Formats: sequence, structure tokens, C-alpha cells
Amino acid sequence: MSHKHETLLRAILEGPVSANVHWREVESLLAHLGARVEPHHGASFRVTLNGVENFLHRPHNSNTCTKQELRHVREILVAAGVAPPQA
Repeated sequence: MSHKHETLLRAILEGPVSANVHWREVESLLAHLGARVEPHHGASFRVTLNGVENFLHRPHNSNTCTKQELRHVREILVAAGVAPPQA
């Protein structure tokens, strides 16, 4: 896992959620983890990771994710059994 993906994964899973994460970085992380991200309807995407299916919404009027959107990404990662790499 690249340092950038590891840092982003830790930022999403540990501590308070950052408000400075770009949607393309989240998409890249999900793809790196092996998730299938498919357009669903409008700004909605179907995400399938480790057999867990859920939906995400791309940020509106901005390329930066809101804290609520990142909390939802966290929920998906935890449900799929993703953990930050051990130091």
C-alpha cells in the first residue's frame, strides 16, 4: 500500500474525520482496496468491497468530501473488515 493510501486510510478510520479529503482520493483508495465502484443514479455510486455492498454519493458543488460523507466511507470500510495497516 502506498504511503498516500495508508495515510488516507488512517485519516478515515482513526480519530476525528478530516474535512479536507478529495473525492478522487477516496475513489483511488477504494479501487486500491479492491472495491468495485459503479455509477448508480445521478451522483450515487454502488460500492462493493469484500462482499459488502453499499452506496456513496459524490460531493455536490465541490471536489472535497464532507465529514458526513467520510463517516459513511468509514462505516463501509469497517463493515467490509478493512483495518489500517499495523505500524
